[in-house]
Order: sequence, then structure tokens, then C-alpha cells
Amino acid sequence: MLKSLYMKLVLILLLLIVSLMAVTGAVLNGAVAGFFINEFNRQMEEAFSNTDFTQTLREAAVGSGAARQIYSRLQPYNDILGIGGNRKAYVLDGKTGELLAPEQSEAVIDHTPNIITALGGNPGSVQRLGHTYFDWAVPVTTDADNTFEYIVYVRDSKQGLVAQSRDLFFVILQAVLIGLTISLLLSLLLSRTITSPIKDLTQGAAQLAAGDFTRKLEIHSRDEIGILTGAFNHMADVLRESTQATEGERDKLSALFLHMTDGVAAFSHEGDLQRVNLAALRLLGMRENDLLTYDRFAGTVPFGEASALKPPNYLVRDMRAGTRDLKLYFVPYGTHAEGGLMVVIHDFTEQNRLEELRREFVSNVSHELRTPLTGIKSYAETLMEPEELTQEEIKRFSSVIVDEADRMTRLVHDLLTLSRFDYGKADRRVADFDISELLRRIYDLLRVEAKTRQHKLSLSVENLPETLYGDRDQIEQVLINIVTNAIRYTPDGGRIDIEAAGEPDWVRISVRDNGIGIPEEDLPFIFERFYRVDKARSRSMGGTGLGLAIAREIVETHEGRLNVESSIGKGTVVSLFLPAGRGAK
Repeated sequence: MLKSLYMKLVLILLLLIVSLMAVTGAVLNGAVAGFFINEFNRQMEEAFSNTDFTQTLREAAVGSGAARQIYSRLQPYNDILGIGGNRKAYVLDGKTGELLAPEQSEAVIDHTPNIITALGGNPGSVQRLGHTYFDWAVPVTTDADNTFEYIVYVRDSKQGLVAQSRDLFFVILQAVLIGLTISLLLSLLLSRTITSPIKDLTQGAAQLAAGDFTRKLEIHSRDEIGILTGAFNHMADVLRESTQATEGERDKLSALFLHMTDGVAAFSHEGDLQRVNLAALRLLGMRENDLLTYDRFAGTVPFGEASALKPPNYLVRDMRAGTRDLKLYFVPYGTHAEGGLMVVIHDFTEQNRLEELRREFVSNVSHELRTPLTGIKSYAETLMEPEELTQEEIKRFSSVIVDEADRMTRLVHDLLTLSRFDYGKADRRVADFDISELLRRIYDLLRVEAKTRQHKLSLSVENLPETLYGDRDQIEQVLINIVTNAIRYTPDGGRIDIEAAGEPDWVRISVRDNGIGIPEEDLPFIFERFYRVDKARSRSMGGTGLGLAIAREIVETHEGRLNVESSIGKGTVVSLFLPAGRGAK
């Protein structure tokens, strides 16, 4: 029953009324509470800002029995303070907060936040809705030295507010009950008005689904429901007219969408092209206005051989179209009289490229690991015959083994790092960091290495933001890799300039050298794994061929980019762009 639209509309209207009354009650209750607070504060401010009243209290605060004197001086001002009933006045000790007057009172005064404020020498006048009372605490100073020993404390138990809120609750409850009764009657009438024509539409739709297009629904109104009913009748007419025309296309379209991969073309049982999508034309390098025949489209398989297949049998053939590796699936459909042949084209170029990259990657890893292993094995075998070696040779061979082992360690570490990036599991510790300090640190760290090659290393910083948001260690790794490459591939006595500047949306860090440069044809590939411009020289310098690949992965995770400009014999400029805000994810 609750699933029907009729009951849902009734419940929505009832909930709307209840929600409205609840919000109204909450607003009124808050207004009453605010009124009581404001009235209490007004009375207290009016009384304690009265010069005669405060002077009277100061005079009473001197001499013996001062607490009783202060309390007695409060009596004439009870009307101003609103004392009586739920509101009481007390005199407290200014040092301990102990109750001093009235002496016969059995009240227990806890140290409220306002009393604590007054004990510190300041009036306590902050009211909190969560407390069960209103209070006001004022230190009574003397005219002599403006010190105080007593506190006048006024406390209201909020009973008036509670009673007023209770009365207001019952008034709102009565209004809710009356409103619910009225809204229930109206919602029942309104819901029936809306759902009755919808029920007719539902019955008509059921008949339409069963294939009966003859029934016409009556239009009872000119509103949206009436317009919908008219549209339903028109739809029934259109469906009746189009169903017969689409019956012959149903099986063909079903097979087309069932077997669609990328490109699809349908041929009649006589070999005439009936339908082709744009993806098929694109994969085969054809245009829409080209004269397409079966032989031109899929001539690798004779039409007679393909059309002779019986469902669910099909043929698969490989095909090369330009730079694309394709697979063609020949799928028969329908009967011989009404059916034909469907050719589905799937592009395997990317899969083949990835497989080639995988094989190349495995080959590169194998080669990179085999090279140091060969050296380690050779020198280790030599060291197994120490009687033929001098101590200097033993030391030198051992050093070579250690260097080759370190090279393998670096390679494995780099491979693990790239693997973590590939699987999205790279450790990142992002935070705001000082980019200027990081650049100075890298400059100091690599200045000695540059000096050993007689390079002149410089650092220029301009308009950088105070901080960047990202993984400081990863950014440092990228910059060290770029600067180290500049030092390695610049002939002795060269110049390397580190330039950093702030732009509106980016921080640009460029490393410029006057080294050997990179050939133009190699530039698109320098960020690929194991790619080396000069393989022999790179290996002799200890490189793994993975540094720039790791750098690109790090920069892309920071939503930045790396640009490389280079000319043979003139040098290279590597520019790192990082978001200037907290843009890294």
C-alpha cells in the first residue's frame, strides 16, 4: 500500500505540515529563550550601570558585617533586578566564592563560569542556553583602592522560561493536530485527482506492451496530465505505424549491437553493403563517400566462404590497415533470405604495442642485470685465485664488484619505484614546504660535484611563493636527477644554471646547461624507461636509464609537467612546472 503513488503523495503532504510546524515551533521556542536572555541581561545592565546603586554597594562593602550590609542594600532594588520567585540575589566571598548572605539561605552555589570571571575581578555576564539557569556576577569594589572582597551574584532558575516553553509546546501541538486533520483531507482529495488519470495511463501502457495499439484513453482535463494522456494516444498511433516497418530490422540490429566491438559493417546475403559505422571507416582508412564493396572491405575472406557459415559459427582473420593491427570477425545472422553477414572489426594495435613494450622492457631489464652480474662473476672468479694477484689488484677488483653491486641495487630500487607508480601505491608524504630552501639545499649539495668537473653552477630565485604543497622528498629527487644529468653530460668547464621563478598559476624551475645536447629525434623518447641517447656513455656513467621516467611519474602525480628543449652542441634546458597552490592530489 505504501508503494502506491496515492499514499506517497498523502504522506509527503503530511510530512510537509509536520516539518513546517516543527520548524515554526523551534523558531518560536528559540525566540522565547532569546527574549528571556535579553530581558535578564537588560535588567542586570540597567541595575549595575546605575551610579546610585553601585555607589550604595561600595559604601556597604566597608566595615564589619559588610556582606549583610550589601545584601540589605540590594532589597530596595529588587524590582529593578527582578528579584523574587525564580530569581535570587546573593553575596559571595570575593576570594573563595563562598556564600555569605543571606546567612539563613540553604542554597548551594557552585562556581559557575560567571562567578569564576568575577573572582578574577571582571563582571561575569555571559549566558549559555545549555545551562539550567541565568546568572550575573559583579565584584563590589571600594572607593578607597578599587579592590574588592565581595561579589553580588544574581541567579535565575529559568522556571519562567520552562513554563513559557511548555505552554508554547501545547499550543503548537494543538495547531499540528488541527493542521494534520485538514491536510489529511486535502491530501486525500488532491492525491486521488492526480493518481486517477495516472492509473488509466498505467493500464493503457500495459495493453500497449501486450501489443494492443487500438485503445484510446479519455482526456478529462487540459492540464499536464491531460497533455500526457494526449501524447500517450499519439505515441500509440506512431508505434502502430512503425512496428511493422521495423520488424525486418530487429534481428539485424540485435546481432549488430550484440557483436559490436569497434567497427561494424553489415552485408546482405548477396554481398551488398547495408550498413557501416564510422568506427569501421576510420579503422580501415576509408571515407563515407567511398564506394565500399565486400571485396574492398574484407577481401581477405571470400564472401561465399563467410556467408556459408551457420550461426553461431564465425571466422577470425588478422588484417593490417596502415599502421593499425586489426582482427576481423565474420559473423552470419538471420536466414538466407532475410539475413546476411556481419563483419566486426577490433583494433589490436594498442595491445600489440603494449606487448612489444613488455617484451622490450623484460629484455632491457635482463640486459641491465646481466651486465653487472657478468662483471661481478668475472672479478669474483679472478679473486678466487689470490696467489696470482697483488694486494692492489685484489683491492681494485673488490671495488669493481662493490660498484657493480651498487649499480644493481640502484636498478632494482628504480624498478620498484616505477612499479609502485604503475600500481598507484607510491608512498607520498605531502605537506607545505619551503621551495626556496629546497633549491638552496640542492645547490649546496651538488656544488662540490660540479666543481670536480670545473663547472660553474649558479642558482637564481625570483618571486617564488613561500611554500609549495607536495612531497618534498620526491620533488628533491626530481631536481637532483635533472641537475646531475646536466653535470654529467656537460663537458668539463661548462656552465649549469638553476633558475626558479613564480608565475600566476605555476612555479617554474629550469636547469640550463651548455653541454652536448640531445638530438631532436631522441627528444620524444627520453622519458621512456631504459631509453638512452648514448647507451655506452650512459652506462659508463652509472645511469640506469630510469631516472627521467621516474621524474615524469613524480611530476605527473603532482599535476605538473616537464619540458625539455635541446640542441646538439648548444646545450639543454629542462623546465619543471609545479602548481603554485594546494593543487596536488
